[in-house]
Amino acid sequence: MSNRDEEMKVGEILWRDLTVENAVEVRDFYQEVVGWKSAPEDMEGYYDFHMSTSSGKRVAGICHARGMNKDIPPQWLIYIIVEDLDRSMSRCKELGGKVIAGPKDIGKSRYCVIQDPAGAVAALWKPG
Repeated sequence: MSNRDEEMKVGEILWRDLTVENAVEVRDFYQEVVGWKSAPEDMEGYYDFHMSTSSGKRVAGICHARGMNKDIPPQWLIYIIVEDLDRSMSRCKELGGKVIAGPKDIGKSRYCVIQDPAGAVAALWKPG
């Protein structure tokens, strides 16, 4: 995840991740297809990857479907900043959605993955 969450506001998209079983192969695919560069992120026993443009701007993560990411669907996942994670999860369920992963802590921040009534998924992120 990026440290840009301090700069961003509620309702904005903070980050994008792709969580898959074959992260190394998919990382290589995006390096060849769109020209991204990768840097490893230590996940205590394996590495996920930060993907950057040729100018060095971090734009996404490609993650293994294990550890804290084992319940995340294999698709591009946006992280949307929310003011109150618990309230947002409650409203999601009240309005016909589901919380499909989490909440989970990352440092002082918390997030969960939701599914809306149409079946699309997104992560909700509460900066710490």
